[in-house]
Order: sequence, then structure tokens, then C-alpha cells
Amino acid sequence: MKHLQKTLTLVLLVSFSVACGSSTPLERIKKNLKNYPEYSIILEDMREDGNFFKDFYHRYKLVVGEREKGLDSLVFRSDLTDWIKVTEHQYKKYADYLGMVVASKSADGKVSNDKYAPGYQYVGNSRYGQWRTDSHGSSFWEWYGKYAMMSSVFGMFNRPVYRNDWNSYNDYRRRGAPYYGDGRFYGSRGNMYGTSGRVTKQSKPNFYQRKLAKQRSSSSRFSNKVRSRVSRSKMSNVRRRGFSRGGK
Repeated sequence: MKHLQKTLTLVLLVSFSVACGSSTPLERIKKNLKNYPEYSIILEDMREDGNFFKDFYHRYKLVVGEREKGLDSLVFRSDLTDWIKVTEHQYKKYADYLGMVVASKSADGKVSNDKYAPGYQYVGNSRYGQWRTDSHGSSFWEWYGKYAMMSSVFGMFNRPVYRNDWNSYNDYRRRGAPYYGDGRFYGSRGNMYGTSGRVTKQSKPNFYQRKLAKQRSSSSRFSNKVRSRVSRSKMSNVRRRGFSRGGK
């Protein structure tokens, strides 16, 4: 599966082209990928800079499938874009989808803006793997040997996809709802994927470290402002009291 790690020269084109034009960066990336038979655009990272006048950035992971001579199935390649500036509106619109597919193109040529956990669109496809049963009787997805790296490339965090996961994913996609995964299948509460997901928090520590540092910085600035206002208020009261005594 060395092809999975091969650098996409297309990324250079994408990184350049998203810097101009009136459409959103995501739409321009989709336009640049239109000639590929399949692709997934994953929101790999998010960042906001500045305190009073903020700038907002996205970074995307592109996983594309393309046909090569003599092969019946696709060869997958992946790479990251540079940091791409987005509007505050776009940043907030995708704030919940860190680590998730935010746009994709399927084998039938359909382009979708559905949001879901990366790699799930290939689970259940007999070209890439098969369902197996573990020692507890649970059905899970096993990639074929030459596609064993699919889990890593899509950031599936080296955990199996069980039939319950896949059934839930298909149900959410039929309803057009984002699929965040359901922690109840694994004895926990809340989402597995997305910005608040347990898997995402484990796989993307840098995002949460930046977020925590920014929250602490904001809290510190707020505390300093409060102390400054309280101090000015006390000094003002002292001056007023002093004036009153002097006026008697």
C-alpha cells in the first residue's frame, strides 16, 4: 500500500487556487478534484489567530482514489493542504466537524456534502474487505491485506468498525444527518467523532492544546481587565470622598 502514502502533487495546485476567487475554499478544492473518480475531503485541523481582530484557518486532508492500468479497484493517495484562511462564518459552520469528512465523491460520481467519520464509505464494500466475527460473536470489518493501511490513512485510529457502527452510519446518511458515532456501543456517553468526539480528542491533541491555551489567555485578559476596572473604581471613590471632606 505504498500508494497510500504517495504525495499528491495536486495539493500544490489546490493550496494555490484556494487563495483567490469568490467561492469558499472547500468549493474550490472540490472543483480541483473533479476529475478523480472518488475522493474524501477531511477537516484535518482548525485554528483561530488574534484576540480582538481574529483570523480563521482550516487545514484539509485529501484522500483521492484513482485508477491505474491493470487494476480493477482504486489506488488511494493522501496529503494535507496548507493552512487556508476562511471566513468566521465558514469557521463556525464547520466548528463541530473536526476530523470528519466534510465533502466526498462516491464511485457513482455523486458529490456529497454529508459529514461523517472518515473511511466509513468503504466499509461494507467487498472490494476492500469483509465482515468477520470476533470471539464475542460481534461482527466487525476486516480490510484485505493490500488495503490494511486504509484505517490509518483515513485516521480511523486503529479501531475496528463493528456492524452496529456501520448500520448506524448508513441510517444517519439516509436521513442526511452528520454521523458522529455513538459511544453507547462502547460503554461511554457522547460522540466518538467530530470536535467533541472521544476518538478525535485522542488523535488530535494539538488542536485541543491550542484551544485550551487560547481559553486560558482569554480568561487571563478578562481577569486583568476586571482588576484594572476595580482598581480605577476604588481610586475614583477615594478622590470623591476626599473632595467631599475638603468641601465641608
